[in-house]
Amino acid sequence: MLLKAAPAFSLLNPRVENQGPLFSSVSSSQSSLFNSFTSPTLRVSTPKNGTGAVIVCATKGANNKPLTGVVFEPFEEVKKELDLVPKVPQVSLARQKYTDECEAAVNEQINVEYNVSYVYHAIFAYFDRDNIALRGLAKFFKESSLEEREHAEKLMKYQNKRGGKVKLQSIVMPLSEFDHAEKGDALYAMELTLSLEKLTNAKLLNLHSVAERNHDVQLADFIEAEYLAEQVEAIKKISEYVAQLRRVGKGHGVWHFDQMLLHEGEEAVA
Repeated sequence: MLLKAAPAFSLLNPRVENQGPLFSSVSSSQSSLFNSFTSPTLRVSTPKNGTGAVIVCATKGANNKPLTGVVFEPFEEVKKELDLVPKVPQVSLARQKYTDECEAAVNEQINVEYNVSYVYHAIFAYFDRDNIALRGLAKFFKESSLEEREHAEKLMKYQNKRGGKVKLQSIVMPLSEFDHAEKGDALYAMELTLSLEKLTNAKLLNLHSVAERNHDVQLADFIEAEYLAEQVEAIKKISEYVAQLRRVGKGHGVWHFDQMLLHEGEEAVA
């Protein structure tokens, strides 16, 4: 079998003088066979121990032709990126392929998360009143408010990571009374929560579409990995709470539901 060298390499010419003992075992017929090639060839030697191993050796002088036909010239290509590095201190150095539309959409989502957090905090304050005294619901909405705030802060950190600027917007004043003559306060507050979770999910999907439209794969991956799956789980959980509260009505069942929320997670800790 004849082994011909790849075009990117200039290999050992078998006619070179003083080859040394490594190649001394090559037969004269093999040598004449290699000498018949005009293109670069591989030098093959069979060891004396008869193992049949093949030894391939290349010369020091290699040409500059690429293996794949694609030339990678790092110092030439980096010049283009070097020209894009901002010279003024007011501009981010980390920003790359991050459009203004994506930056604005992330700021909008930050505002959504803070507004939802503000509503949940107001509901927490309502159920924590001494004349309402549903501590389980108060605990649930306090934790929900904190979670939405953490979502907003995560988006703020991402905005800074991509080289954008966080621009906080005004927050709408939420309701302070959540009593409902027909549904009762617990069911009314939980249905409101379900609506807010679905609205948040719709806004996240819109943010994801903005990322796709601008070919920002990293932003799309961030939204998918950090938010979308968690949002679907939250919608499922709140939907079950709404169904349960509709079953128990406004009476004594609400207290039992509240106790369930109050002691939720304690068994896992124990």
